[in-house]
Amino acid sequence: MSKNENHQEHHDQLENVHEALTRSEQFIERNKNKLFVALLAVVLVVGGYFAFQHTYLQPKEREAEAAIFRAQHYFEVDSFKLALNGNAEFLGFEDIISEYGMTKTANLATAYAGISYMRLGEYDKAIKYLKDFNAKDQMVSHIMVGAIGDCYVYMGNVNEGVKHFESAANKADNNLISPLYLKKAGIALASEKNYTGAVAMYEKIKNQYPTSAEAMDIDKYIEQSKLSK
Repeated sequence: MSKNENHQEHHDQLENVHEALTRSEQFIERNKNKLFVALLAVVLVVGGYFAFQHTYLQPKEREAEAAIFRAQHYFEVDSFKLALNGNAEFLGFEDIISEYGMTKTANLATAYAGISYMRLGEYDKAIKYLKDFNAKDQMVSHIMVGAIGDCYVYMGNVNEGVKHFESAANKADNNLISPLYLKKAGIALASEKNYTGAVAMYEKIKNQYPTSAEAMDIDKYIEQSKLSK
């Protein structure tokens, strides 16, 4: 390629770049109002989020943490109605959920409320709160799912309860907790004379968690269910 051809090619490339830049400038000029509004919206959203966190949510979180203390105490001593409803001196879990709904503490109060209603035998309410609880931590989520399973079994819906026990076992996925839920599932199925299903749960314990405490006498449960069939 000749020197002139190289020069021409370089000149054409510069022209293309210049043309592209010109088009970009024209686009910005034509749409500068829209672009400014979009940029302003981003700034406001980001700034608003941090302002909301620091000026509203964090103080609310501190308030909620202080408020839940008394309700937790009454929960621990099995005074579930008082823990739920509070009195003139302190807020119960219901009030904390209502007044501090966006906080982590209100989410915790939701779990407490679900367990409280379960212990009071109000299983429909218990299921609602347990399902509303946002369980990001796997160490907590299986407890909520298992509690929902308990509620369904207490209500006579064994099949739904067993589904939740199995789900809780899968979520826990360890040698200590999973066999407990599988055994609960087996016992629930056996209570409904579904001995085939019960054996399947017990055999999961035997095969998947052979070193667990539940596995030590699981053959007894397997044999009982097989004989009952």
